[in-house]
Amino acid sequence: MSLRILHAGPGATIQDGGRFFHQRHGVTPAGPMDWVAFRTANLALGNTLDAAALEIAIGGLDLSCEERPQAIAFCGGAFEWRRNGHALPKAACLTLQPGETLTARPGAGAPGSCWGSWTYLAVAGGFATPPVMGSRATHTRSGLGGLEGRMMRKGDLLPTEAKVLAVPDQSLEAPWLAPRPALLRVVPGPQEDYFTPEAIECFYSGVFTLSPVMDRMAYRLEGPRIAHARGFNIISDGIAEGAIQIAGDQHPLILMADHQPTGGYPKIGHVIRADFGTLAQLRPGASLRFTPVSPAAAREALFALEAMVATTQDYLQPLFRPPTTESLLAANLIGGMVDALTAGVQP
Repeated sequence: MSLRILHAGPGATIQDGGRFFHQRHGVTPAGPMDWVAFRTANLALGNTLDAAALEIAIGGLDLSCEERPQAIAFCGGAFEWRRNGHALPKAACLTLQPGETLTARPGAGAPGSCWGSWTYLAVAGGFATPPVMGSRATHTRSGLGGLEGRMMRKGDLLPTEAKVLAVPDQSLEAPWLAPRPALLRVVPGPQEDYFTPEAIECFYSGVFTLSPVMDRMAYRLEGPRIAHARGFNIISDGIAEGAIQIAGDQHPLILMADHQPTGGYPKIGHVIRADFGTLAQLRPGASLRFTPVSPAAAREALFALEAMVATTQDYLQPLFRPPTTESLLAANLIGGMVDALTAGVQP
């Protein structure tokens, strides 16, 4: 154990790749909201793709390093990071020393920007919370996984793997971490026939706004109403992340990482997995649109993005760390001093 929580805003949890193969038993997969940033942070350290990491929401987080050095990586949402009060890049890989502090706060973004809701902190080897049903992912509604099935709070000591790894300070300049246009690609849903052609056209041509009614379970949209042709109740069937339900109020509801296992509203479409990160990082007030794609195009987009993220370590660059009194003394510079005015002394 080497990281202690000093402050945790709402929404900070331990997440791994997700709790799969149990949805038929009524268990939600959970997992990261932005799988691209989550995976990037892990790959920067050489972790497995689904190693448990700390997901941080816009409430921010402060922590300190205790007991031993800890190699970490962070990225996602263009958050503002500081070590001992000194600014860091928005994405980086470095080693925290015992006694050092790390803080994360949501970035302001460009004027009028509504982007940057989640960021990820990975540690070498991953966090070592007890797995539940094969996963460390936290689902707070059911109290499964993570640290006692709950959000982080002040005083928590996070268990890390015994692996100790020192890494050089490096910034991470991965282009796929930059804000992306909120034009979300969608494949047709299993109940598309519950909507008239006019309603489907309205769905794809309309501009929607992300409502403040949003959490890890679902994002509610405001904007054009999508009329039903055959009512809004169906026999409940399975729900996948990215599903877009149209309930009785005719407003779209996009199911996110903590989605329920089944649902009884017709689904007009599904956001493709390659765009989950783009969607997840939106803040309330953000505008978004949808565009239809084929399942084949969705697969191609996912494979291309996965291949890009796999090159994460190619985008690590040396990070200059301003010298401190402690670092200068540690370098033993005093012992190497000479008097340039003394005859016969060669510098």
